[in-house]
Amino acid sequence: MTCENDGAVRRLGAAGPSVFPLALGCMGMSGMYGPTDETESVATIHAALDQGVTLLDTGDFYGMGHNEMLIGRALRGRRDKALLSVKFGALRAPDGSWVGYDARPVAVKNFLAYSLARLGMDHIDIYRPARLDAKVPIEETIGAIAELVKAGYVRAIGLSEVGPETLRRAQAVHPICDLQIEYSLISRGPEEKIFPALKDLGIGITAYGVLSRGLLSGSQPAIQGDLRARFPRFTGANRQRNQAIIDALQRLASQKGVRPAQLAIAWVLAKSETIVPMIGARTPTQLSESLEALQISLSPEDIGRIEEAIPASAVAGTRYDEHQMRMLDSER
Repeated sequence: MTCENDGAVRRLGAAGPSVFPLALGCMGMSGMYGPTDETESVATIHAALDQGVTLLDTGDFYGMGHNEMLIGRALRGRRDKALLSVKFGALRAPDGSWVGYDARPVAVKNFLAYSLARLGMDHIDIYRPARLDAKVPIEETIGAIAELVKAGYVRAIGLSEVGPETLRRAQAVHPICDLQIEYSLISRGPEEKIFPALKDLGIGITAYGVLSRGLLSGSQPAIQGDLRARFPRFTGANRQRNQAIIDALQRLASQKGVRPAQLAIAWVLAKSETIVPMIGARTPTQLSESLEALQISLSPEDIGRIEEAIPASAVAGTRYDEHQMRMLDSER
């Protein structure tokens, strides 16, 4: 069988909407990867909508609300073209530092109220806690969002970076449409336990980090304001060792006459029709290049060659630092 990514819509689980097969992740438009240009960011969002992209992803803590305000401006007069996924719960200080997490029911409703105001909207299409709050039972968090669904402020509920047990407990309270999780050629941990659980529960997947935050395309962290400078895969000897992975992907892409990033996205698309990869394009040019991955056809033999040349075990360094890795429910 040949996997042709021809642009057919994909369903976000049994409980979610049908969306374009690639989503636009907007985090990088609010300084998380260094300086950005707001005009270019808005142009990128408009270009995405014009080319058929329907799902936009953000977090209320991206740029301490900046990302939501940016998206709100970009979607004026275009709200009916977009489905918006919003993450909440991360707490930040005025200096930009991360100071905790809060998913209590009262906090859920507070976060949503501020998100709707910043976005200038009356509802959010998919609302999700960005992480599991270890101090709050997941049933309480999902129950609070379910009340917001009933009130019309939220259309569907998603989760992010949680494991099978949490998925099952959440699904018992209210249908979950999708799990947002990091997944790429070199971040394949979800395949073992999480993806089978999602299949059993009828929950879809929105995959972020499909380029391992640009590592697979050879990107280097910006000098200032780039959170990747603290990620193990981008630092010191790890980055030097990971150059071999970048080189291998470059060779494979050259053989197919495509760019490395396009091949990496096409691989994720080909793994399952339940996966919607999120691309972090910050310019219309980057967006167009990423969308071309939909035209790449990968046979099972192609997939086998790619995975043999770039085994997940080859990567040096974890996807987050040691402290964050310990906090991830998906890594337990």
